Amino acid sequence: MFSKSNDKNMIVNTMNKTTHSANSAPSIIGSDVSIKGDVTTLGEIQLDGKVEGDLHSSSLTIGEQGSVQGIITAEEVVVKGSVTGQIKGRNIRLEKTAKVKGDLFHETLSVEAGAFIEGNLTHNNNLPQDKTAQVKTSSEIKTGEIKTPEMKSGDKRIA
Repeated sequence: MFSKSNDKNMIVNTMNKTTHSANSAPSIIGSDVSIKGDVTTLGEIQLDGKVEGDLHSSSLTIGEQGSVQGIITAEEVVVKGSVTGQIKGRNIRLEKTAKVKGDLFHETLSVEAGAFIEGNLTHNNNLPQDKTAQVKTSSEIKTGEIKTPEMKSGDKRIA
């Protein structure tokens, strides 16, 4: 059942591998932790504390007590807490307890009822910066005036 292996290369190769598995545990920043400076990881971050600086990761979840003052760059971003600064992500989800003051750059955006957003929302499909669609927040849109990229200023949509 158990026997010695004469293949020592197999043991050495296994021990020298450095992999970042998709199933690895997230880096957790607890509610009692405050960081001043940038945070970078190839993996996932669960933030329940406070970060004053930029965050770069593949996936970021900001808990209800978590807060960020800086630029967030991640493929997947879930916000339950507060953010002051830009969020750049492929998929961004703002839950009902989220409070965001800053611009969002996204491919997909999900906003639950009750989430607070103060800033510009920019849909990004890897287009040149000047051709990116701009979406205004409800506080910037005048009642009775809805603009789409195809419409000219002054045109009104009839429902």
